[in-house]
Amino acid sequence: MSVTKADVEAALERVSLPDGRSLIAHDLVRALTVEGGVVRFVIEAPNADVARQMGPLRDAAEKVVADLPGVTQASVALTAHGPAAKPASAGAPPSLKIGGHPKPQEGPTKPSGVQRILAVGSGKGGVGKSTVSTNLAVALARAGRKVGLLDADIYGPSIPRMMGVNRKPASPDGKTIIPLHAHSVTLMSIGFMMEEGKAVVWRGPMLMGALQQMLGQVEWGELDVLIVDLPPGTGDVQLTLCTKSELTGAIVVSTPQDVALIDARKALDMFGTLKTPVLGLIENMSMFVCPDCGAEHQIFGQGGVAAEADKMGVPLLGALPIDLETRLAGDGGTPIAAGDSAMAQAYARIAEGLIKGGMA
Repeated sequence: MSVTKADVEAALERVSLPDGRSLIAHDLVRALTVEGGVVRFVIEAPNADVARQMGPLRDAAEKVVADLPGVTQASVALTAHGPAAKPASAGAPPSLKIGGHPKPQEGPTKPSGVQRILAVGSGKGGVGKSTVSTNLAVALARAGRKVGLLDADIYGPSIPRMMGVNRKPASPDGKTIIPLHAHSVTLMSIGFMMEEGKAVVWRGPMLMGALQQMLGQVEWGELDVLIVDLPPGTGDVQLTLCTKSELTGAIVVSTPQDVALIDARKALDMFGTLKTPVLGLIENMSMFVCPDCGAEHQIFGQGGVAAEADKMGVPLLGALPIDLETRLAGDGGTPIAAGDSAMAQAYARIAEGLIKGGMA
């Protein structure tokens, strides 16, 4: 009998921390691989002090996995994501300030350890761009990629809610930013730094400075792909990202509606003007499937995004229907792509296409 990742994760659900929640619930398991009967994974503590206390937990996790039928070897490493906390006598670290005028740089850069940067944009708001970004990040992570997700929608950050995380990142020195994690994705958002419901009232230079900080000062670690969820439109954030970072390419999200497509074409033109390759288009809200009778209704029209992709000679990466469960999952902090529904499989197919195309 061969063991699967699902079997290992189910076993680790039985290994609990002092608060009663499991290793999986705390999202502490990293780099889980199953090769034949050999299982390897890492338990990542939040800092070195906590890691030193987690030896017995590591031993328990190793034993519960080793006891699974089909497992011939279980190898578990214990590591710390962040540095040890400073003693109280050393004083609190300097406070981290986000925003301000951008620092001069010689040319486009890329965070150390990040292989590719994919921007997800749209010509207008309300087309589900952030929903696509979060679910695509989770789908790529489930496909085995090391994924980061940067919420660059400064005025309307939604990644904290959609990924179920809402706490301030640590900063040991007032400059370095330690990102957060959820659903096997490394996260950063201006929303983590602001009080919920508090408006960001910044002019362009502040936006550009904040984006530069979140790209350059965050310890992203080793990532196969960093997905950047852009704000809608063609403004300062888009210009800064395309000119100041080494972008692999952009994905444009639109609904089939003519009004949305008019604005999507502007986004496509912007990426073309800034010499940023468009890797493909995603049609969101392509149809509504009646849950009672199964009939399909093209509420926002039909085929517009596919026709635009064909006209540009770029792939149509996927067509996603309007789906109530997707909305509920996003509001609840667990993206639909983290499950096994039909919508999760749709995002998995998009992720697979990006991987096979060498884009992620």
